[in-house]
Amino acid sequence: MTKKPAEFIPLNIAVLTVSDTRSLEEDSSGNYLAEQITQAGHHLAERKLITDDIYHIRAVVSDWIANPDIHAIITTGGTGFYIRDSIPEAVSVLFDKHIAGFGEMFRLISKDDIGMATMQSRAIAGMANATGIFCLPGSTGACRCGWEGILKQQLDNRTRPCNFVAHFLGNNPTH
Repeated sequence: MTKKPAEFIPLNIAVLTVSDTRSLEEDSSGNYLAEQITQAGHHLAERKLITDDIYHIRAVVSDWIANPDIHAIITTGGTGFYIRDSIPEAVSVLFDKHIAGFGEMFRLISKDDIGMATMQSRAIAGMANATGIFCLPGSTGACRCGWEGILKQQLDNRTRPCNFVAHFLGNNPTH
């Protein structure tokens, strides 16, 4: 007897672009993520672009973490070493649990595209209040690498042997 394949569960995903130089119209990375999220069958819950200010970032991400209708947050930008790059400092204090493997795997797969410059990526991820927070660099190529190489599969409940969806939904499929 063949087991029936799992039915896809769409997630509500928010996208935050952190940039001191771009507008929403010029935000190719945020546009890419929003497009991929909806193409995969998920719902774009919210999308914002804000400047790289540690407290403004925390306020937006905290609001989304507290919203039971948002299952995951993907940020783009602010992960580098420049003085204004502060995503890791802004969001890591909000994590209940760190997902160390996310940053490690992102750097591993991005090495094929950018070589050893991948060491300068401070891509991180964690869980807070049953919400996944995934922080990607600001380039569209980095967002493509993170989405295609990690997030597309891990945000799909049909991915085996495991994925993040059960952690977002727990025992309540409506989160």
